[in-house]
Amino acid sequence: MSITETGLAALDQSNPNADDLALAKGHAPRIRFDAREPFFPSVVGYTVFRQGGPSPSFPREIALAPGVVTVIEYAVWWDWDIQHLYELEHIWVWLDADEKLIGGEASWHGGYHAMDDEGTMPSENGRLVVHSEPGKHAFAPSPKWLLEREPITRRSCGASAGRMAVHVTPLFEGIIHSRTPLANRAVHSYLECLAFEPSFDFSNVFELEKVSFVPWPQLNDWIPGQVARWADHLVATLPANKQHLYNIAHRGASAYAAENSLQAFHKAAEMGSDLVEIDVRFTADNVPVVSHDDTLRRVYGVDGVISDVTLEQLHRLTTPGMDMIPTFDDVAEVCANLSMGIYLDIKEVNAETMIKVFETLKRLNLMNYCVAGSTRPDWLADIKAAEPRMFTSILYNSIYVDPILLARSISCDYVHPCWERRAPEPHRLLSPEMVKRIHDAGLGIVCWHEERPSEIAALRALGVDMICSDTPDRLAVHQVICE
Repeated sequence: MSITETGLAALDQSNPNADDLALAKGHAPRIRFDAREPFFPSVVGYTVFRQGGPSPSFPREIALAPGVVTVIEYAVWWDWDIQHLYELEHIWVWLDADEKLIGGEASWHGGYHAMDDEGTMPSENGRLVVHSEPGKHAFAPSPKWLLEREPITRRSCGASAGRMAVHVTPLFEGIIHSRTPLANRAVHSYLECLAFEPSFDFSNVFELEKVSFVPWPQLNDWIPGQVARWADHLVATLPANKQHLYNIAHRGASAYAAENSLQAFHKAAEMGSDLVEIDVRFTADNVPVVSHDDTLRRVYGVDGVISDVTLEQLHRLTTPGMDMIPTFDDVAEVCANLSMGIYLDIKEVNAETMIKVFETLKRLNLMNYCVAGSTRPDWLADIKAAEPRMFTSILYNSIYVDPILLARSISCDYVHPCWERRAPEPHRLLSPEMVKRIHDAGLGIVCWHEERPSEIAALRALGVDMICSDTPDRLAVHQVICE
């Protein structure tokens, strides 16, 4: 029995209101899917509104306009989106006193729109018809809307497949607990193997009433368990050494462009990096900037200490033609636009400025794609307490430290052995037994930093989760092994 079938067997389908169920099924919309679409709905949670009120499953109010007697809300469930585990999209059908279709709306990337194609509501035999974005499932009244997003959609279904991993929406914040380092990697790997090229031929018609229909509260109660079933199954069945190896570009692609320059971050994206490693420093006026050193001498060839000058003064110290030190906001914007996460190597903490860093990550929707790393367990404990959603990583140098005990003491998500100076081949210090013990504890492993193809291959064979490199192109060639 598949995980989807196991989940459906666990779904409580008892005691529905017979009239509401018949009404919801009788007016279920038809969905037109891409001819190559890999994922289809398996459950619908319905709510029938006979008077206005808040939606129980979407951030909106339902108001009955003149002539509208009933609104049916369909919360449409998929186990998969091409970029993440689970999908919940919505369709609203507006009926008059004779139960005739007079309007329709549907969800679209967190918002919603009227299903109106140049003044015409698409329908067939009295039922609303919507078109589903390939792989992503946002709804549109016609293919025209979806063709306008074609480059984004193709990237989502191809190079970006799986990148959002276990995606926890605000509706399930604090309820779904399956977003872990190991589950994220396993989900990413699984979806990478299902990447596809959309056809934008929407000839595949799906009759929604053929799937399981339950009142929304029953679907709501079932969802966390179904997410956990998939996450646990993939972690248990996908070998770590065959999964997607997360590629961290060390200070950007710093072997090919000036370290921590915007050019280096663009280069990292071109080379397929998942994250970029950066150090954040603070100016005298508390602006977070990205620089490994607090001084300007090594990289910029001028005298000056970042923490002693304001941002304006800092920029005056750099000459025309010289790469200007980017602000953290500059770098975060680039990462958000290029679909890369951030590995923050925290070497100093300033309470006021760290708040600014967190605000930027939230504004750009990067909080779930950021890992904060440090050698200071006290700083990481404070960060985790302030921002529980942020993954944290403890860096340590000693081969005599028990990384599991260290990580657990501060609720860390990753352990990061910094052993490059301990041995010519650091992978020899990381035994298969140790990797298994760390993974069995639910922790991910980050390695730092490596440019030698032979060493990268050895670390991958051990099953580590992330590797940093000045040459991220050498990491990107090691893709997930699909079977």
